[in-house]
Amino acid sequence: MKKTSSLALLLVLSGYSVTAQVAPPARKAPARRAVVGRLLPATSAPATVDPPEAQRIDQLLTQYTANVGSRGAFGPLSKPTANGSIRRYDKHVPGALALVLRDGKVVYRKSFGVDDMFAQTPLRTDAIFRIASQTKAITSIGLMLLYDEGKFQLDDPISKYLPAFRNPKVLATFNPKDSTYTTVPAKGEITIRQLFTHTSGISYPVIGSPEAKAIYAKARIPSGIGTPAGSLAKSMDALGALPLMHQPGERFTYGLSVDVLGRLIEVLSGQPLDQYLRTRLFEPLGMKDTWFYLPADKRARLAELYTEDANKATVPMEPRDGMFPNYPKAAGGTYFSGGAGLSSTIDDYAHFLEMILNNGTYNGHRLLKPATVALITQNNMGEVSQGGNKFGLGFSIVSAQNAAKQPFGLSEGSYEWGGIFGTTYWVDPKAKLVALIYTQKYPNTTGGDLAKKFKEAVYQSFVPSAAPATLGAGAAK
Repeated sequence: MKKTSSLALLLVLSGYSVTAQVAPPARKAPARRAVVGRLLPATSAPATVDPPEAQRIDQLLTQYTANVGSRGAFGPLSKPTANGSIRRYDKHVPGALALVLRDGKVVYRKSFGVDDMFAQTPLRTDAIFRIASQTKAITSIGLMLLYDEGKFQLDDPISKYLPAFRNPKVLATFNPKDSTYTTVPAKGEITIRQLFTHTSGISYPVIGSPEAKAIYAKARIPSGIGTPAGSLAKSMDALGALPLMHQPGERFTYGLSVDVLGRLIEVLSGQPLDQYLRTRLFEPLGMKDTWFYLPADKRARLAELYTEDANKATVPMEPRDGMFPNYPKAAGGTYFSGGAGLSSTIDDYAHFLEMILNNGTYNGHRLLKPATVALITQNNMGEVSQGGNKFGLGFSIVSAQNAAKQPFGLSEGSYEWGGIFGTTYWVDPKAKLVALIYTQKYPNTTGGDLAKKFKEAVYQSFVPSAAPATLGAGAAK
């Protein structure tokens, strides 16, 4: 599902000053807190769910987190040094957190490994993660609330609401020596539906095509991660004047399309994106830990972010090339990226996904019409393909072709996505299943297959009718 080529979000970010890192608190059991809804345990303390079926998942996550930063026979760890003394922490991921819901009930919720691999503090179940591209589904659903109110139609041209995108041009030629280019007129206007499905022709800074990277860099178009200054209004107006990478509707190109949708929310609602999402989605869903920029009293719960050194050993991600791993702690941010800017907990995101699975209702409160949810979770890109799958209004939709290739039972019509820092989710309506696995490491060449193996383990554990008999306990190894 989540491939670096399709999900990689910008990691070379504009430099800025962030608040000093908050030292992690003493790791005692988290304070008891209420959890809105029927989904999750009434406490975030060790409230793990450990049925006998979960042993396969336990074994998998133990395998991928065991001994990362372990004191072992070497004594307490120290910070890595330039001479390569970090080789003994060469493992998959320091910590992993998994949550599975079946028929609206938690069947698995457990953390493994550590948050800080030097202090050996355990990863908390209420840790806050950088969810990056998982922001896209939230922004998309936020906009569909306005669709239910009749504020727009999916095939409206975006220029009807954002004039900067009127009369778009398509890149014709590009000179890599000086980033100059020529264009031809687009055959049609970009539609709102094309923005939802990443078929608009808009690409990404830094991780897009060479042409897009150069053109966007010269125009100072931000990625949305680590850019707290400025506004969507100014940046999206600037983006609208730049060439598309292909004709609208021609193919799937992962890019800033959902950031444009975030700006559309601001225009249609008359509110900044952060305020709109808080009042229309986060508060009704009990998503109290989901923010673009974390309040001071939540910053200590931000999970540590890791990367790999030249030897593929796990090391903390340090500021480099203008990239600040603690960007969610920036105070007073005004740039709200609808495509990548949010941080959240695994519980909060489960609330959001369960609402979609429940046809727009959560905890007795209806947010979306059932017909709208059906529209959101079906193919909206026509004959265009996204890695063999289709794309709905915020989610990748598993095609019949790809479902048939899955050895572990993922159903046709399931929807999914993830974030580059190591977060992944999917919803299987036929199995009435919601599953998420969160880590915080990029790149992750030593554990990049964890999400796939987690899927296999979940279906083998909790959906036995979907798991082929040929898959045994060794499949999770």
